[in-house]
Amino acid sequence: MPTPVWDPTQYLRHAGHRARAFTDLLARVPDPPTTATPRIADLGCGPGNVTTLLADRWPTARITGYDNSPQMLTEAQAHAGPRLDFTHADLTTWTPTETYDLIVSNAALQWVPGHLDAFPAWLAGLTPGGTFAFQVPHNIHAPLHALLRDLGNTPRWKNRLAHLLRHEDSVHAPDVYLDHLARLGCDTDVWTTTYHHVLTGDDPVLDWSKGTGLRPVLTALADDPEARDAFLTEYRDLLREAYPRHDYGTVLPFRRLFVVARTAADDVV
Repeated sequence: MPTPVWDPTQYLRHAGHRARAFTDLLARVPDPPTTATPRIADLGCGPGNVTTLLADRWPTARITGYDNSPQMLTEAQAHAGPRLDFTHADLTTWTPTETYDLIVSNAALQWVPGHLDAFPAWLAGLTPGGTFAFQVPHNIHAPLHALLRDLGNTPRWKNRLAHLLRHEDSVHAPDVYLDHLARLGCDTDVWTTTYHHVLTGDDPVLDWSKGTGLRPVLTALADDPEARDAFLTEYRDLLREAYPRHDYGTVLPFRRLFVVARTAADDVV
């Protein structure tokens, strides 16, 4: 899949709703085993707004946010400081080159094919008693994604777009993550939560998708504005029916999957 071009401004339009899941994840993450100056990696840091939550919780930590989007990293630099930096990395090939107390990822691994295969190397980069924690969307069958796939597979769009869209295997079932990480020796906590985001404005679910799921489509059609607008109109009409507008706003149910895996304190997996 070609790398989508990300738009930090569009992504941050729903920053409050998106950051809520990371806050809930951090609430279950134990303190790092290194108490003086913990070392933390944020994989897929995006515009860096939630990476700052790591710095707020562990103000003495040295934190690096990794991302493969130049646009996101440019935005993230506004949050950089003496103990917080951001650098380019491709998560499909990234492996730790130093020891971390915490490796965390927020809504990024769904874009990393075969990410289960990366877990052993990532865990090997943790201090004994260190933690690997992440959350990913777990709603690939929800109308938000199903309608996008269905539309992308229609005769008009199939050749241009079908291969770009995320499919069912982009995120695994909760028991798959639990079993995989437990077999790697981790004390693992897995759970799911469905948020019911109340969005406001015109076509807010389409606006939400423009920041995430639609990025591959928008990238592929960037040089064909007529086709881009036609696709967005078709998708908008489908979303309007699936997510009707109420007087108080438009409800977007959004299920997320959370994992907190802690390595053994006396050995590194």
